[in-house]
Amino acid sequence: MDQTWTPLYDALIEKNEEHPISFHVPGHKYGKVFSSKGGNDFRSLLQLDATEIAGLDDLHAPEGVIKQAQQLTSDLFRTDESFFLVNGTTSGNLAMILTVCNAGDTIIVQRNCHKSVLNGLELAGAQPVFLSPDFEEETGRYSKVDSTLVEQALHEFPQAKAVFLTYPDYFGRTFDIEDIITKAHACGVPVLVDEAHGVHFQLGSPFPSSALDLGADMVVQSAHKMAPAMTMASYLHVNSKRIAVHLLRHYLQMLQSSSPSYPLMVSLDLARHFLANYSVRGVMPYVKRVRQVFETVAPELFLLPLTGKDDPLKITLQAADGVSAFEAARVFEAAGVYPELTTPTQLLFILGLTPSFEWEDLEKRLAGVNCQLKKITRHATIKTVPLEISRMETLAMSYSEMAGSSSQFVEWKNACGHVAAEPVIPYPPGIPFIMKGESIRTDHLTRMKFLIKEGTRFQNNNIELGIRVFKGEWS
Repeated sequence: MDQTWTPLYDALIEKNEEHPISFHVPGHKYGKVFSSKGGNDFRSLLQLDATEIAGLDDLHAPEGVIKQAQQLTSDLFRTDESFFLVNGTTSGNLAMILTVCNAGDTIIVQRNCHKSVLNGLELAGAQPVFLSPDFEEETGRYSKVDSTLVEQALHEFPQAKAVFLTYPDYFGRTFDIEDIITKAHACGVPVLVDEAHGVHFQLGSPFPSSALDLGADMVVQSAHKMAPAMTMASYLHVNSKRIAVHLLRHYLQMLQSSSPSYPLMVSLDLARHFLANYSVRGVMPYVKRVRQVFETVAPELFLLPLTGKDDPLKITLQAADGVSAFEAARVFEAAGVYPELTTPTQLLFILGLTPSFEWEDLEKRLAGVNCQLKKITRHATIKTVPLEISRMETLAMSYSEMAGSSSQFVEWKNACGHVAAEPVIPYPPGIPFIMKGESIRTDHLTRMKFLIKEGTRFQNNNIELGIRVFKGEWS
């Protein structure tokens, strides 16, 4: 197919050139009815914000330009079928799980998954078996999923309907997913992948291999994270006869808006066009120069080295002993340089596929950051508290049991031994630290005290005080 073609974008431009008189939604009438405040900023975008009128197709029953745009995406990613998502990768994760799981079905899930995966499990009423990744000294994180552990889980739970993996992690770290896919397929089990941070892996070296190219059955990608699409715009790919596509279509209609955003869909069409016509030739010289600039913040922070397992567009700075990464992040932010994510010991910076800044400006700002970092007071060495996580575990309560149980709020000092009635979610990255339905342990309490003290943000109310737990015999 002609990858220079942008059918959906072209159709909207042509429609706008007709100077249409709108007697249909949306109410801004192509930007002609709008607040006096912000009109100039929004006007060009609102001209593309149409609805399912003649010539503009329908996302939920595509026959024209949306179908063509999705076919071009499928052609680029070499899939059986590709879908546009306007409710983010979250809706894709939910749809994938609901497509393969009914109430009571077993599914094998990587433990450090996004909260949307857990929400999908709860909606499906599935019985998850969680596999914990191994700790990697070189990253200082739980990054590696062991294929032998997946193989063991498939042997112990032969009724499993699918294996659900997250690849890469938020920091761009990958693992040997191909071996896992091979072992799952040998058991007749499909592999679903949250590849939110890997849409650009399709471009090939110097990026890691895409889960799609390595044989995954369904893959969802946040086009807005690493490609130039608008926030909430994602792709969902199917590349397997193991997937009931008619069910997937049903759940996508159920989970996505019946009034999908045309600007979001157009941004997916244009992001695909960008990727299809992008050259990787200049990536590594650009990455190396950025890394050299970031090296100027040493010795308070130092760059983690890149390996073949890492996405080169992710820059991870490790805090030196006694330096708080949260305090260092505030120094960067004061200079107008914003990291994507901060943990107690690391900062993550995400590069675009091409430079989005002036080199002289970046060098000047980081020089100022370097001066300010040297003024940071070093504390006693900050040590993360290890968690006593089983390599393979199930929830203490099933989702059906949780649905029929009442809960109460308890202070952290009284939480140990109870079953969590809400997940505890540091955000970003949105990976639950304590899962809903999980027994709360002593090491959870110790780690929570540490995270709260260090200034971690949570998507929970009153998390500094305590947590909601289930009442009754489960306590």
